[in-house]
Amino acid sequence: MFAREGYALIAASALIGGALILLGLQLGMIGHLLLTVLGVLVFGFTLWFFRDPSRTPPENAGHLLLAPADGKVVEIVLEEEPLYLKGPARRISVFLSPLNVHVNRSPAEGVIEYDQYVPGEYLVAWHPKASEKNERSQLGLRHTSGTPVLFKQIAGAVARRIVYHVGVGDTLKAGERFGIVKFGSRMDIIVPPHIPVFAEVGDRVVAGETILGHLISDSDGG
Repeated sequence: MFAREGYALIAASALIGGALILLGLQLGMIGHLLLTVLGVLVFGFTLWFFRDPSRTPPENAGHLLLAPADGKVVEIVLEEEPLYLKGPARRISVFLSPLNVHVNRSPAEGVIEYDQYVPGEYLVAWHPKASEKNERSQLGLRHTSGTPVLFKQIAGAVARRIVYHVGVGDTLKAGERFGIVKFGSRMDIIVPPHIPVFAEVGDRVVAGETILGHLISDSDGG
């Protein structure tokens, strides 16, 4: 299965790959071989990038905080969050390399209450200021327990296209597909500081399946 957001690019890469192969026919054996390999690589990488494998959320996913993206946890920090939580928060940042699946999935079950797209810079996605300065979407979700969860799709130095299909009032299930960032990116997940977080820096996570934490109500957190 492939992400629908990639259909146009997959078709374009097939045309480019075919054109390279045809051009190689005019250049002799070595030229033909090199351009054929290049054409296959272009098409193959595009297919690989836009793959959209099915995912099975864990049991009791409605009570959990799940990874919204495939990749590596690069930061877990305490900070002030002024947009949606409006106070102390814990941020978990996941870096996606160009080889990771780039389909994004909801980290929790609930209703979208906050939706903002921010044009910006294209710092490398692991840069500490990428969350503040780069092009990004910012989605605030109210979990069924009442706990607020903010998650951000953040463009990187290569990623130049953020796509998401939800807005204020939409209801999401934990692990439900909601968008994609094309060609390398980062996702931030921001929760109140009392939420138990099980992830650690360096962990490899899988969107919609890896458990990052357990969501509890604000009253339960004291």
